[in-house]
Amino acid sequence: MGDAENTSPCSDDGSDHLDDHLDGPLDNLFRALQEGATAPCPPEPPDCPYCDLRQDRYPTAYTGHWILLEPRIRVPAHTVPPRLRWIVTSDGTAMNLWDAEPLPGTLCRIPHRIACPSLRPEDHWPWVTALRHHNGQRAQRLFSLPEEDLPNTG
Repeated sequence: MGDAENTSPCSDDGSDHLDDHLDGPLDNLFRALQEGATAPCPPEPPDCPYCDLRQDRYPTAYTGHWILLEPRIRVPAHTVPPRLRWIVTSDGTAMNLWDAEPLPGTLCRIPHRIACPSLRPEDHWPWVTALRHHNGQRAQRLFSLPEEDLPNTG
């Protein structure tokens, strides 16, 4: 998932020639990489290359690209940040919902890369992270009272 050996598309014949597998515009390749569809290709085991934990591996709509999804975890899609909501279709292909608003009650899968203990967590909502930092500073000012004695009220 980020290693050069894991970013090339997989082929059915075992070869890894990028030029042979681009059946669409190059932006499909970039989108696959952006979404983290860089799982090891079969027949390699579906283990995370960073933490070695076994995951569920699914093909994506990007020919030759696979994604590792957390096993046995299905969560309400509205609780997952946009672009991290994955649906497994009836034919077994994993599809990223991107920014589409999920229907009420929709369950989705999450990519392993956001739960991998060996990777630094992604900042899914930078503006919320900035707001959280700002609020932390505000809270410190509220509770950092001067070190002077309170007036004697008798």
